[in-house]
Amino acid sequence: MTPAIAIEQLHKHYPGVHALKGLDLSIHQGEFFGLLGPNGAGKSTLINVIAGLTYASSGQVSVMGHDVVSEFRRTRRCLGVVPQEITYDPFFTVREILRIQAGYFGLGRRQHAWIDELIDTLMLSDKADTNMRALSGGMKRRVLVAQALVHKPQVVVLDEPTAGVDVELRKSLWSFISRLHREGHTIVLTTHYLEEAEELCDRIAIMNHGGVVALDTTRNLLSAGIGAVFSVTVYVAEPPGALPDKLKEKVRKVEANRIELQLNKGVDSIMDVVDTLRLAGAQITDLRVEQADLEDIFVDLTYRQGA
Repeated sequence: MTPAIAIEQLHKHYPGVHALKGLDLSIHQGEFFGLLGPNGAGKSTLINVIAGLTYASSGQVSVMGHDVVSEFRRTRRCLGVVPQEITYDPFFTVREILRIQAGYFGLGRRQHAWIDELIDTLMLSDKADTNMRALSGGMKRRVLVAQALVHKPQVVVLDEPTAGVDVELRKSLWSFISRLHREGHTIVLTTHYLEEAEELCDRIAIMNHGGVVALDTTRNLLSAGIGAVFSVTVYVAEPPGALPDKLKEKVRKVEANRIELQLNKGVDSIMDVVDTLRLAGAQITDLRVEQADLEDIFVDLTYRQGA
């Protein structure tokens, strides 16, 4: 099957910056794909190249089998992008904005029923005839989502869609996006809310310094292969006078009655940690163990390994 997005040896140079460094990536049709990484990793540059907003220095990108440069009209029709920045035309109402967007794709009145459905589903009904200037930031972000979907694209790219929005909007937005995914749309998500990616995505690519440092299913990233760490919280009635040297590199936080440690599976033993603390004089009252989550893996791959 033709990939939803295919990226081959993609490079992007800016003056003094090599933003993308020979990136190779293939995103399957119907996949919910997460694209994570710290600020400056190259995520936004990659999205801009996919969307045709920036030309690559070299390499090739295609959307649903169509080259983003030589077949840009076809790729624009296949692709809907929700940008990170809130941008809008201040002279039109919500409904007018969406009808103008439909007109860009030659759809006109044929899309009015779908526009009404988008307005209703994204809880914009009471703002449909309100000027964009009068909307809150969260409402404007809903309009951006509706704009990206007005031509019913096969591939939807969401660049930090829930940044700075309230809990209610976040839940309603993910409910709608999950519905689109169930209906067969390919979803590409960038987010700093790592729990969102962990819950929603089938596969995840973690980027850093213009390249991919990890690419696998969410399940595999959380397994013992990559980021094989777990957290241990030791509760104490009385902490030791000083932490034993063999534990200092494993300790993440020390509070009055709590010591948080990060251990490596297959290497560190919880019982050894408990025995070491007892020998140092700690009176242990409770113990809690947590498996690695996506945030642990993200930090491990992008910071602890000196990337």
